Amino acid sequence: MRDTIDRANDLAQQEIDNILVKRQTVFVGESAINCLECGDPIPEKRRQLLQGCKLCVDCQQIKERLTK
Repeated sequence: MRDTIDRANDLAQQEIDNILVKRQTVFVGESAINCLECGDPIPEKRRQLLQGCKLCVDCQQIKERLTK
């Protein structure tokens, strides 16, 4: 039977994992003109606001869902 400390450790590890995933989505460098996954154009506004983005909104959302 799991005790309170085990559950607390699991929650702490889950929080650390979530932080690491969020840190992976930080964009640096020059943005791609077309999405590296699907090839669709990345809107100019997105490229300006998120310098270094490489994925369109749809592909970025899929990536984030898969890494949760």
